[in-house]
Amino acid sequence: MEVVCLDLEGVLVPEIWIEFAKHTGIDELKATTRDISDYDELMSMRLGVLKKHGLGLAEIQLVIATLSPLPGAKDFLDWVRERYQLIILSDTFYEFADPLMVQLGRPTLFCHRLEIDQQGMVAGYRLRQEDPKRCSVKALKSLNYRVIAAGDSYNDTTMLSEADAGFLFHAPDNVIREFPQFPAIHSYEALQQAFLDVKFG
Repeated sequence: MEVVCLDLEGVLVPEIWIEFAKHTGIDELKATTRDISDYDELMSMRLGVLKKHGLGLAEIQLVIATLSPLPGAKDFLDWVRERYQLIILSDTFYEFADPLMVQLGRPTLFCHRLEIDQQGMVAGYRLRQEDPKRCSVKALKSLNYRVIAAGDSYNDTTMLSEADAGFLFHAPDNVIREFPQFPAIHSYEALQQAFLDVKFG
C-alpha cells in the first residue's frame, strides 16, 4: 500500500504568511521556510512582528478567509485519493488551515497548534513533534506503507529524504540548487506522472 505525503502551503494553497504580509504591508512577514531553514528562528521572528504591530489571530484569520487553493489543487488531490492514501504534512497550524481544508475536501492534516492569549494575540506555538514531517514518514514506513512525498521548502527536505520517493514541487531556485537529488517538478500533471512512474524495490 502506498501513501502520498504532501506539503500544504506553496504546494496546494498560497503561502499564508506571504498573503498576510501583502494585506498588512509588513514585508518582514513575507519570509517563509523557503527562505529560512530554521523553523524556530522563523516563528520567533513572526511572533515578534505580530506583537510589535498589535496583530492577533483574528486579523490573520480574516485574510485566510479570502484565500482559495492554488488552481488545479483540488482536482489534483482528487486524482491522488483515487489511487493512494493521502496525508498532508504541514508546518502550518490548525487555527489557520481549516477554511482551506474545507475547500480541499478535508484531507487528513498533520500540523501544529498556536497558543492564543486572552486578548487573542499569538503568544506562542506548540510543535506536534521535532522534525515532524520526517518522523511521520518514518512512522508510516514502520507500518509497512511505501511513501511518496512532495514539498517545496527547506522544511520538506527531511521528509523527501525519508520517503521511498521524494519530489520538489513549485520549489524556488535556491532549494532546487541545494537539493539536486530531488527531481524538481512544476505542474500537477507532471507530478501525477512522476508518482505513476515510481518503482518500488
